[in-house]
Amino acid sequence: MDPAGTTDRILELLAAYAHAAAHEGLPPRTEHEVRRRVLDSIGVAIAGLDEPAPTAARRYAERLPGGVSIWGAPERASLEGAGFANGVAVRCLDFNDTYLSREPLHPSDTIAPLLALAEDRGLPARDLLTAIAIAYELGVRLCDATSFRAHGFDHVNVIGIATAAAAGRLLGLDAERIRHGIALAVVAHVALRETRAGELSMWKGAAAAHAGRLGVTTALLAEAGMTGPFRPFEGEMGLVARVLGGEPLDPAPLEGLAALAPPERIADTYVKLWPVEYHAQSAVDAALQLHAELAGAGIASVRIDTFRAAYEIIAKDPEKWDPRTRETADHSIQYIVCAALQDGEITERTFDLERIRRPDTLELLQRRTTVELDEALTAGYPEGIPNRITVTTADGRTLVREVTYPRGHARNPMTDEELVAKYRANVTGRFSRERAEAVERAVWALGEGDVSVEPLLEALRG
Repeated sequence: MDPAGTTDRILELLAAYAHAAAHEGLPPRTEHEVRRRVLDSIGVAIAGLDEPAPTAARRYAERLPGGVSIWGAPERASLEGAGFANGVAVRCLDFNDTYLSREPLHPSDTIAPLLALAEDRGLPARDLLTAIAIAYELGVRLCDATSFRAHGFDHVNVIGIATAAAAGRLLGLDAERIRHGIALAVVAHVALRETRAGELSMWKGAAAAHAGRLGVTTALLAEAGMTGPFRPFEGEMGLVARVLGGEPLDPAPLEGLAALAPPERIADTYVKLWPVEYHAQSAVDAALQLHAELAGAGIASVRIDTFRAAYEIIAKDPEKWDPRTRETADHSIQYIVCAALQDGEITERTFDLERIRRPDTLELLQRRTTVELDEALTAGYPEGIPNRITVTTADGRTLVREVTYPRGHARNPMTDEELVAKYRANVTGRFSRERAEAVERAVWALGEGDVSVEPLLEALRG
């Protein structure tokens, strides 16, 4: 029992929801969306396996013996090690799903650690789907209620909280032990926004995996009997006072948790069509439309008008004008637009160092491109992500495109066929057609009857 007078309303709300929501099953649409996100996450992870960050994470995990699968590799590792390695692969290409609100988030960063936990304990696939849906629900609602970024802290703090809560549910913990797991995740993992400032390192693609790994660890600690601080959010030295500068969470987005509303907010998240930071997705759509209209004409100048969140996250830093790493380039709206205008495509190859440092691209980027903050566009965010690109051609024409809802946005969603096509493109070259189809079949079957996660894991190993 908690000592008298130590109630933390936020902690109680999150733990009660994780423990009691959806005990009669997920809404059919939610269940289907979870499967879609699992397939999408696997695809982007396999596409990024040979990148430096996932390679380093696998080397680390392989030194932690255990029986949990490392996706796309024959080796196995400990629960925490494999969950981390798989999570880094999901995140490294910046191609997994997104949610934008007061705080941006990649909620699918919770999938790899939860799947690792399900494998380690031999837990049913249906329980895994429910846990993932709860992680999405809590993550999205927390992003509606507050902003870590506004106070200099990173959004992966939300991943740790959501994963701890969902892991507690997956383990079948009671509400009290789920509370302790969440509390430990809050106080033991306060991630700084420096991860995403200036020139970006490989940690940009690993921070969320670390937070998810820690969320599972704190749930396991709570299962073993470890208690956590009783007021991690609302205490004198808690998250609200010290991380959020005393600014309380907006209670309105959390109201549905108290009512144990079915977890449905996963449908409000966005699947990426392009491997770039989400605020640039609409800029890619606009730039590719302009590339087609240019039809080979020379570019005299490029102007990018964008909204405040995009300007602050992927435009304003000096390093965005002279990117020297993949992580900086896929977070530079100006580089992304220039490359799209020149190449007529954006793929993972767009962010190879040789492509990033191409002299004609750097000349266009640094001498003939401008980025302007447009408050009229800011007013359209986060409902949409409006970006406008104006290209002046060498023969004096002015071409303009503005896009608000890129393909994959909740208001312009990808079909199942489009999502499967993205998955297949991502695994081509690493998976045979038979293996790719085996993964697909296993994902679509998750949660049906007594199906376990083993068929999916068997298809992923190798």
